[in-house]
Amino acid sequence: MRVAAIIVAAGRGSRANPSGGAAVQPKQYAQVGGRAVIAHAIEAFDRHVAITDLIVVIHPDDAAHCADACPPSSKLATPVFGGSTRQGSVLAGLEALTGRLAANDLVLIHDAARPFVDGETISAVIAALSTSQGAVAASPVADTLKQASGSLIVTATIDRAGLWRAQTPQGFHFKSILDAHRLAAEQGLHDFTDDSAIAEWAGLQVKLVLGSEGNTKITTPEDIAMADLRFARGTSTMETRTATGFDVHKFADGDHVWLGGVKIPHSARLDGHSDADVALHALTDALLGTIGDGDIGQHFPPSDPQWKGAASILFLKDAARRVSERGGKIINVDVTILAEAPKVGPHREAMQATIGEALGLTAGRIGIKATTTESLGFTGRREGIAAMATATVQLPSTDAS
Repeated sequence: MRVAAIIVAAGRGSRANPSGGAAVQPKQYAQVGGRAVIAHAIEAFDRHVAITDLIVVIHPDDAAHCADACPPSSKLATPVFGGSTRQGSVLAGLEALTGRLAANDLVLIHDAARPFVDGETISAVIAALSTSQGAVAASPVADTLKQASGSLIVTATIDRAGLWRAQTPQGFHFKSILDAHRLAAEQGLHDFTDDSAIAEWAGLQVKLVLGSEGNTKITTPEDIAMADLRFARGTSTMETRTATGFDVHKFADGDHVWLGGVKIPHSARLDGHSDADVALHALTDALLGTIGDGDIGQHFPPSDPQWKGAASILFLKDAARRVSERGGKIINVDVTILAEAPKVGPHREAMQATIGEALGLTAGRIGIKATTTESLGFTGRREGIAAMATATVQLPSTDAS
């Protein structure tokens, strides 16, 4: 399943311009924390392991701004031009994804002016789509609400029970939200305030997901100043962490081994509760080590029957999710396999592709090496295979304890 993210950045942001007109530089390209607002939003989705595709919808006049501001990403497609309304811009983004996504794939729609979205919120929206046709990050209304007349005289106090403030991302099954947007456009309805409103109008079930109070939207010049201050206080400061992993499995009767997520014919199999993929086990532990989150045995104990025969790529994806939810970005990984046989070289590219898909990395950031132990030790006696791995990630420094 593919999960795409549309970053909506085609607005003019007049409220962010003190003069009240269209901003010379729209708010999504304003500098906060030394980078454009949109760059922070894009990076949050780019480093999330579940996101496979990224597309930015921009105003036709902003191509140069976007080229300067958007960070490099293997997930990021060529920007598309939006419409005269946010609704039209989202539809343009959805249409641009029609060749990439299948009907049941997922799409998350996010405002470029929300640079503080975190991995945990993104994960929660994606998870909610397993049981609902739509999901919206939101926070409960905490303030007392007043209704007033045109002359600002209070006419009523509104019961805030059950009221929520909608945020983004808002997630949907791709075909469902595409059909809803197309139908609204065909009927000349252009005044929906967000995508969940269109989904509700189309009869889709939409679930609220508790978002972060920090996931604020930049609207005014004061918001830009406050966002810059938040980043200056360390929100955007990243630190680099490196950790290692090691695993061993002995041989048993069989005709293949799993290494690096690839099934390789062999005269024996590796013995273990799961598929005994020593390379992925070592790499999983290395990723967990970067965030100090235990080891593979803690999260997937051999005593639990649900993991019997499980594909180890599931463990690796879970470790990557844990890194992502801490706001982390995986920079590169490296695996060394210690074995007399089978040969790893013919399968290196397949391993890189499998690991890359799981971690959102290109092959150039995935090292796969193999060595013998010159007939010494248990690997030299062909009694089993060992693997060691390292992982390097970037994490917000405020995550350190």
